[in-house]
Amino acid sequence: MSKSEILSELPNLSAKERREILDSLLQLEGAGWLDAADLTDEERQLIESRLEAHRQNPDAAIPWEDVEAKLIARFGK
Repeated sequence: MSKSEILSELPNLSAKERREILDSLLQLEGAGWLDAADLTDEERQLIESRLEAHRQNPDAAIPWEDVEAKLIARFGK
């Protein structure tokens, strides 16, 4: 399957299936993905602070399915 075929199929997948693909891609990149990115110090600090806030209170997170449903309800597909 070509890259363009894969990309064209993504909208046909469920949110759960897309999340599984995203998780697999992130695993392929390894734990050093953040260090490899071209981020400013300010961007890196923002990401780190948000990760720490999530670690401190993971129950405050909203599941993607809820966010997606709200966006679809507001803007349509």
